Amino acid sequence: MEPTQRRTDIPVLILYDIDPAWDLNEQATVYESVKKLKTGLHNEGHPVVDVPVFNESLAETLQAYHPHDYVVFNWCEGLPGLPRSEDRVAQILEECNFAYTGACPDVLAFSWDKAATKNLLNKSGIPTPAGMIVNSRNINAWSRFPAIVKPAYEHCSFGITEDAVVTNASELKERIAFVKNNFKQPALVEDFIDGPEYHVTLWGNGKIHALPPAEMDFSAFKDLKDRLCTFDSKFSPGSSHYENIIVRIPAELDDRELALLNQTAIAAYKAIGCRDFARIDLRMLDGVYYVLDINPNADFSPDTSSISAAEAAGLSYGAIASCLVNLAAHRHPVYSIPNSKKKKRSS
Repeated sequence: MEPTQRRTDIPVLILYDIDPAWDLNEQATVYESVKKLKTGLHNEGHPVVDVPVFNESLAETLQAYHPHDYVVFNWCEGLPGLPRSEDRVAQILEECNFAYTGACPDVLAFSWDKAATKNLLNKSGIPTPAGMIVNSRNINAWSRFPAIVKPAYEHCSFGITEDAVVTNASELKERIAFVKNNFKQPALVEDFIDGPEYHVTLWGNGKIHALPPAEMDFSAFKDLKDRLCTFDSKFSPGSSHYENIIVRIPAELDDRELALLNQTAIAAYKAIGCRDFARIDLRMLDGVYYVLDINPNADFSPDTSSISAAEAAGLSYGAIASCLVNLAAHRHPVYSIPNSKKKKRSS
């Protein structure tokens, strides 16, 4: 589907989570982002209903809406009070027969497992930093530095700070203990690729479109421990990483470099089974692009690099959202029929 070959009359149900445990500022930020998405889709012509999810009872919330009437824009990052439940949201949507944007439950669940993702990429011949699960029993098996230590089952750079980059065995042991004590999960240790980082946003099924890549410019930092995207760089205005990492869109690449970057990102997208939309994070060293992370159902907030990349490609916030709605509509019992008018349903 090309952006100009899409329907703009498809009704959309925006599904998003609001955890009552969040502070009021966090909740207000989500409501404001949803308002912007709703306005963007309205401006494209879509009728829109927004549905907040406040607890685990998603199926009950959905009872007020018939699956034939909407395509769901799945912006629900999980069920409030239930950690790592992004896949459960998609599973409930399928059980309730809704067509929805983004990845299926199996892909969402798989993407949380960094070691399994790395193994699949390796088997597919896609470059990824050398790495392994390290604990107190096999810690001496890792001897390459610098390295980076990550919680094995997290997203959004959760647990990533400057101290995640280690340069010797003593720092490695200390960071592995930190991950075990604070996240109650194993640590994934990888070679630290000290090179430029790129975020490539992809959308489509079958034919995959690559938006202009974003380059994370770490030139403000002299210490290699600072040259990475931390949790603060994404979520903590005023922090050193948030203020000093420059996001350059489009990245300054020649045609050959851009082609190889997109080729690697698209191969990873397909290998994992992404659908509709995803962001692939990569680093380059010695002419090789290494996949760091795969983000199915990447953050769709209006201030993200993905949305800035869409705008650089000439797609407004509402237009790229409409493209995803149209992709999901191919899985809808009514709107998958080309140029069809919505059929009446029995109540």
